[in-house]
Amino acid sequence: MPPAPSLPLSRREFLLRSSSVLIAGANVSAAESSPLPLVDIHQHTNYGGGRDKVTYAPVLPRPRQDGDLVGHQRALGATQTILLPSGRPVARVSTHQGRANGLDSTCTGNDDCLAVARRHPGEFFFGANEVSDLEDAPAVIEKYLKLGAVIIGEQKFGVECDSPAMRRLYALAADFGVPILLHWQTGSYNHGFDRFHRMLEQHPRTNFIGHAQTWWANIDAANVDDPRNLYPRGKVKPGGLTDRYLRDYPNLFGDLSAGSGLNAFARDPEHGRAFLDRHQDKRLYGSDCTDVNAVPVQCSGARQLAQVKALSPTLGVEHKIRYENARRLFRLAG
Repeated sequence: MPPAPSLPLSRREFLLRSSSVLIAGANVSAAESSPLPLVDIHQHTNYGGGRDKVTYAPVLPRPRQDGDLVGHQRALGATQTILLPSGRPVARVSTHQGRANGLDSTCTGNDDCLAVARRHPGEFFFGANEVSDLEDAPAVIEKYLKLGAVIIGEQKFGVECDSPAMRRLYALAADFGVPILLHWQTGSYNHGFDRFHRMLEQHPRTNFIGHAQTWWANIDAANVDDPRNLYPRGKVKPGGLTDRYLRDYPNLFGDLSAGSGLNAFARDPEHGRAFLDRHQDKRLYGSDCTDVNAVPVQCSGARQLAQVKALSPTLGVEHKIRYENARRLFRLAG
């Protein structure tokens, strides 16, 4: 009798199941002991709290507080961290009538990220963000870019990737010389991944960073985008859209963070090693975890760091992913 087909995993189920599964041979400690620098390009303020399923209002559990965030990043070994704000809370189609507020969590916005960065200069940096299709989104984002924001994002809204609203933000990123980070999730956020190559071609001065489920599912040429299966498993067939986009467009980079990044490499470590090698100048470490403690069995950011160490084919590749690529892209001092 053939084995029963496995059911797709949700983000939460994947993170829980993978908490006890690390790349073989990876040496992970509760606190990252490496003397190497580490740039984490993807963290949030006030992350991970509960929200009412009907009203989306904050409920218990309490989100991670700023002091815990700083402690977590230091325990992880992050020497520089970029904080990605949410947009303002609004009820409209692009926020799924409020579900996407707080980046579909409890993350806070521009002012909170700016405040943490100013309390920890040189260690924490801030991004600029707003709901993509609000009329004043470019003006709001520009305000924070002028204050020193190093990125636009995380753009996590239900809009077409080639909409006029998004193209205004791509142009703004180019004008200020900062990248823009897009959360790709079939059926929910940033629609039209198969058309994205046109934006890469038509905005050559804009540096884009890809992130999340649909981005990572499409390392596989056999992938069929399905909102019911955002964490595909099994061996990867090389040559998926993400693989080709990274190969063909010098203005595209990839964020390793979150459960989707973990899954992309855990499902096929052999492919993962080759993928890191051929795109070694395009990979950026990010944690995007809600954890208070940087304990590997709980913290996806620590597990992702273990994957980087285990799967990087050389020390040079590991150094690029840990800090060199990010410092170059964001123009961060060493």
